[in-house]
Amino acid sequence: MIRFVLAEDQGLVRGALAALLRLETDLQLVGEASDGEQAWRLLRDLKPDLLVTDIEMPGLTGLELAQRVQRHGLATRVVIVTTFGRAGYLRRALDAGVSGYLLKDAPAERLADALRTVHRGGRAIDPELAVEAWGESDPLTDRERQVLRLAGEGLGAQEIAEQLNLSHGTVRNYLSEAIGKLGVGNRIEAYRLAHQKGWL
Repeated sequence: MIRFVLAEDQGLVRGALAALLRLETDLQLVGEASDGEQAWRLLRDLKPDLLVTDIEMPGLTGLELAQRVQRHGLATRVVIVTTFGRAGYLRRALDAGVSGYLLKDAPAERLADALRTVHRGGRAIDPELAVEAWGESDPLTDRERQVLRLAGEGLGAQEIAEQLNLSHGTVRNYLSEAIGKLGVGNRIEAYRLAHQKGWL
């Protein structure tokens, strides 16, 4: 039996995925989470074989969850199921040790097969995205990405500094580095371009 935790912040999507996967006799849903922190607690408590997670979630993103799994040496393998068909996301997911990356519009049987493949130690990556992923590399550092994400949410440099325990000047430096690397005119354009590329 393959034991898995499902993390997805949209209730309808989570319910649909759970219902589909419950139809498979060799898959056992042992926990559901609506945000990243809740998913992390379930992973530590239940030690499932797999985590099936979205990328964008409150608390921790799917990619941050995958990084934590990797950093803490958990045996749980991570499969991302998302609407974000962007090569930048896939590259970051692979760097975070993700074993599966599928789009939500994939057929249900492909998801079940992907979970079995990953459980056996293989990889299950959307083939078209895999080709794209090697075309363009992400120029941002983790800290630049973090600062840019908060700027895109409408926070000013001082608010970002307070939230990340950085100085105001350091935040401004990170923002100007990101703007320069992306070749745009301001932080909003930098956020838009980085988001479009899947680098956030």
